[in-house]
Amino acid sequence: MAKEVNTIGVLTSGGDAPGMNAAIRAVVRQSIYNGKKVKGIRRGYAGLLEEEIFEMQSYDVSDTIQRGGTILQTARCKEFKKPEIVKEAAKICGKHGIDGLVVIGGDGSFRGATALAEAGVNTIGVPGTIDLDIACTEYTIGFDTAVNTAIDAIDKIRDTSTSHERCSIVEVMGRGAGYIALWCGIANGAEDVLLPEYYDYDEQKLVDHIIEGRKKGKQHHIIINAEGIGHSTSLAKRIEAATGIETRATILGYMQRGGSPTAKDRVYASTMGAKAVDLLCEGKTNRVVGYRHGEFVDFDIIEALNMEKKIDSFLIDTCTSLNGR
Repeated sequence: MAKEVNTIGVLTSGGDAPGMNAAIRAVVRQSIYNGKKVKGIRRGYAGLLEEEIFEMQSYDVSDTIQRGGTILQTARCKEFKKPEIVKEAAKICGKHGIDGLVVIGGDGSFRGATALAEAGVNTIGVPGTIDLDIACTEYTIGFDTAVNTAIDAIDKIRDTSTSHERCSIVEVMGRGAGYIALWCGIANGAEDVLLPEYYDYDEQKLVDHIIEGRKKGKQHHIIINAEGIGHSTSLAKRIEAATGIETRATILGYMQRGGSPTAKDRVYASTMGAKAVDLLCEGKTNRVVGYRHGEFVDFDIIEALNMEKKIDSFLIDTCTSLNGR
């Protein structure tokens, strides 16, 4: 059993995600509710090393649950992979009285959390990433908002694509995971969806599908392209050359990371933040909070990092069967 925690630190690391502020708010208020002090750490592990640490009160997180991004700011810290840097970070935590830490972020952030736990700081991870690519959980903070942001943009693009009888390629975020692209493909009724996990780079199939649709009287063609495949602009030029149909590329980019979080991201992120504090109060460490089968649960971080996540093949088949082929 890990040592008792009296002061809880909280940081956000890696890419920002809508709902992170809800999680921070929950950590602060749940800590105070349990009689613990709580300290915010700005700019993730980089800020920890620079001792950008300050005590937080309940009022510090007032009026934040509806805001996108992270009030603690975030950064990536490659140096945190070095054991001597982790030891220094653990000493800094001790210097500031932090004996429990909540890390809100993705896989890379959790590896840092594990290293800190091994260095003697009770650490709990909370999954914050719009990519939904953490294997131990069916939900990650920010995914729902990011998908809804992309869906709204794609609906608007379809309107103008129809007016001009165009083919439109819309690139959404997701370097190694196609969850945003797949969900948008189904929700927006896209004609084609290109996923890093499944795309065979057979552009002739795309061309044939576009021409076939035009012969059937379709006035537009939407292709959702995941960031991990990319090159949307050059793909648009090749498709236009092959089909003779005006083709435009739109890269949604970082707009998917911003914006006010949805109700789901606010409620789930709040619940995960509160559970992280409860785990620390129970003396637990090196755990990550997850959501599976309708329940909020926790896993050993190393076990969680070793899990493999695959896109549901039924969703893939459903997307294909509904896209008009």
